[in-house]
Amino acid sequence: MNPSSTNTALPKTFPRTRWSVVLAARRASSDESAAALDAICRAYWYPLYTYVRRSGQSSHDAQDLTQEFFRRLLEKRWLDSADRNKGRLRTFLIVALKNFMRNEWRRATTQRRGGGQAPVPFDTAFAESRYAADAAAALDADAEFDRQWAMTLLNLTVARLQAEFAAAGKPGDFEALKGCLMAGRGAIDYPAVARRLGIHEGAARVAVHRLRKRFREVYREEISQTLTDGADVEDELRHLAAALAQG
Repeated sequence: MNPSSTNTALPKTFPRTRWSVVLAARRASSDESAAALDAICRAYWYPLYTYVRRSGQSSHDAQDLTQEFFRRLLEKRWLDSADRNKGRLRTFLIVALKNFMRNEWRRATTQRRGGGQAPVPFDTAFAESRYAADAAAALDADAEFDRQWAMTLLNLTVARLQAEFAAAGKPGDFEALKGCLMAGRGAIDYPAVARRLGIHEGAARVAVHRLRKRFREVYREEISQTLTDGADVEDELRHLAAALAQG
């Protein structure tokens, strides 16, 4: 896809989301479900890690706890208890993590640090450096989890946009434009953008408009992937906007 081309409007619902695939196949063996669940774990581990840290765990214990949680999630039949009607991966994961911390973590000693291969490897050095950078936010564990969940979705969105520009052979255009994604309309220096892109200002305005429109589309898609088919994307958008506003 060419990121600078005109994009058609996306449908209001997004069938076969990753979360829907997992829920649909939770009681039977399914390669598609396993791949979707693995993608979910790899994409959304950091908000869970942050919740554990904000709950008072040390960095080492938080690493162990988060890894053990994912091991149990992947190996046990915890998805059997997921309420499909609630439709939110975010809700399922945080409730499952809280139950694990309350009921099972103190007994889960066989897979402590060094006790086995982690099912979902993650960069612990990155996690701690990012957590230290975020530590100034005076939020409780639940509020910080929601904020980091929203931030994770934004990061996934930006990564997808960057990949789209790279696939179109225009990685430099994305670097020139990405600073406009979060800027207020009155704060965008269009002449500077035009100079960076080597185009006239009118074309720069069009390029910024298209990027911001595509950003909203992809962000909506990323949110939809954490919901069941037909769930209220707009409601989740409002919840995540409120979570980001607390930061």
